This record gives sequence, C-alpha cells and structure tokens, in this order.
Amino acid sequence: MRPRLKVLTLAVDDLENSLAFYRDGMGLPTKGIIGQQFEDGAVVFIHLNDDLILALYPAPSLAKDAKIEVTQRRLGAVSLGHIVNSKEEVDAVMRQAAGAGAVITDPACQRFWGGYSGYFHDPNGHLWEIAWNPQWTVPD
Repeated sequence: MRPRLKVLTLAVDDLENSLAFYRDGMGLPTKGIIGQQFEDGAVVFIHLNDDLILALYPAPSLAKDAKIEVTQRRLGAVSLGHIVNSKEEVDAVMRQAAGAGAVITDPACQRFWGGYSGYFHDPNGHLWEIAWNPQWTVPD
C-alpha cells in the first residue's frame, strides 16, 4: 500500500456542535454541513494542509456506512497531532481550544523528547495534541 492518507473522519455525536467547535471556535475553514439531502449523508469537510481533509460525520451514519456497531469509545485510542512553530503558538492554540469548549487533559509543558505540547479533548472526546518541536518547522 502506498501512503495516500487523504481523509481523516471523526465520528461525532452532534454535527452542529462539532461544526461550531472546529469552524467558529478553532477557526478552521469549511463550507459547513453538506449532504443533508441524503439519508445518513450529512457531513462536514474541513480542508487542512497538504490536501488532507478532516471529515466530521455523525457516529450513527459512520457506523452504518462501515457496517459496524456505533461506539462511544473515543478517548485516547488515537491522538491527532497539530504541529506549530513555537511554544507561544502551542499556548495560544490551547487557549483557543479551551475557549471553544475543549477539555484540557494535560496543559502545555516541556516534554521529555525535547519539545513542548499539551493535550485536549474536543466536544466528542477526540484527543488532540498541540506540539512544538525545536527540530521541526512548519509552513505558516
């Protein structure tokens, strides 16, 4: 398999609330909810860097599409890493997330690996790490 990760889909409990968190609270650009004319089709697409798409999809619709049972287990099995260019930017994004309604699970601090990061849960329990590593640079 060639590495072609294009879409990262998060199961969400409340699509409107999730849209508000990511678009209004975190400032991520999106056209909003699309596909509402289709049964189980409502979804939010957020275009990220390098053509990566973050999709927000109602948990029952995702489960139906994948032919699996709906699960509420989302805490900590996977973390999404958002890389920034400074400690100050980590702190700013963590404040933004908290202001948008995220639950801070571990405030930003110096890490054993030489970087600086903090963790939060989005309104659906998805775990995010906001991190700065002195060895990495990311485009603005």
